[in-house]
Amino acid sequence: MKSRTWGRWAAAACLLATGSLWAHHSPSAIFDMTKKFSLTGTVTKVEWVNPHIVIYMDAKDTGESWQLESNPPAWFRRVGVTRADFAKAIGQSVTIEGVRAKDGSLYGYLQKITLPDGNALELVSPGQQP
Repeated sequence: MKSRTWGRWAAAACLLATGSLWAHHSPSAIFDMTKKFSLTGTVTKVEWVNPHIVIYMDAKDTGESWQLESNPPAWFRRVGVTRADFAKAIGQSVTIEGVRAKDGSLYGYLQKITLPDGNALELVSPGQQP
């Protein structure tokens, strides 16, 4: 009886783990690492969530609304950047550098951000740790 219960728990754990593995992706699967771009604009929203922080901004020159995926919250905490630092950027002008989505949408992977106070944060290449 114990082995049957153990087997059910093991099967359930495997099913749950597969969903997590499927949900996580390599940045190069979505982003064209050769299509680099730079934008200056106003941060409208920051989602401080796993597996990646997402920054929303309105580009100054074009008025386009961009969505920028970034490193996980744990990465930012390791380099001394907090949720509060990003909260201060909402409504402020920032400059970002990144790579575009392969589908050409207004979606990118953030590689560098210059915050309103002038501090620039260079993010490591996607998939790497600092």
